[in-house]
Amino acid sequence: MQPNNSVTEFVLLGLTPDPMRQKIVFVIFFIFYMGTLVGNLLIIVTIKFSRTLESPMYFFLFHLSIADTCFSTSIAPRLIVDSLSAKKIISYNGCMTQVFALHIFGCMEIFVLILMAVDRYMAIRKPLHYPTIMRRQVCIILIVLAWIGSFIHSMAQIILALRLPFCGPNLIDHYCCDLQPLLKLACMDTYMINLLLVSNSGAICSNSFVILMTSYFIILRSLRNHSAEGRKKALSTCTSHIIVVIVFFGPCIFMYTRPPTTFPMDKMVAVFYTIGTPFLNPLIYTLRNAEVKNAMRKLWHVRITSESKR
Repeated sequence: MQPNNSVTEFVLLGLTPDPMRQKIVFVIFFIFYMGTLVGNLLIIVTIKFSRTLESPMYFFLFHLSIADTCFSTSIAPRLIVDSLSAKKIISYNGCMTQVFALHIFGCMEIFVLILMAVDRYMAIRKPLHYPTIMRRQVCIILIVLAWIGSFIHSMAQIILALRLPFCGPNLIDHYCCDLQPLLKLACMDTYMINLLLVSNSGAICSNSFVILMTSYFIILRSLRNHSAEGRKKALSTCTSHIIVVIVFFGPCIFMYTRPPTTFPMDKMVAVFYTIGTPFLNPLIYTLRNAEVKNAMRKLWHVRITSESKR
């Protein structure tokens, strides 16, 4: 579904034109991507096969790791390969596919973070009704709705992108395809499209951030009525979630809630939430969570022991 224009491919300018720096980019982001895959897949496998991690919080963490893995995979491999390429060419269809993947998995991450906040709110504020409210069937329905919502959001983004006519130049001053850099190349007045972008992606990021921070503020205030042990455990969990929220939403709000202007730090800010956040999430949720670390030790100890006995 390509509009009538003369552009069939785009050239990504990447993070830097310097060959030496491009090699550094390759090494750094290859390590980051491998760390993202290993960390998130370790969480996915551990939650899937561990009997001690069957609560709603870990059910949502399982889907957060899936979203993180897919989100990073939609960006990182291309960035890594392009860092060693002389000409970073991406087809029109490939560019549109990347826009779709970037937004569906990015939006899914936002929705899962909201569901995790809801889960912690119910667990701490309504502990007696928590097992009934957050039963397995409800969690499955919430995740399905999150995927549907992410698909609708991504379809809105791709429809906006497909309506843009391109007649040259075809140089994207970025390392990936997204609506902001594409708007700069469109042969039309993009004011209304940018307004729609801000009201869609910008509103989702800003409103979700406000909802999340408000909910965690309420949760933290309510901890005063808990025992010292319960307060310590809940505080550790909520602190991890708050770190993830700030790390992810800060750059997103910066990128999607402003006029179509370019700033020197745009690419680095985008790197932080497209590459950095999926890498940091497994570290934050494992290093600060004793239950996940213990489950990992038990699971992999059992598997190694069973393999050695064969």
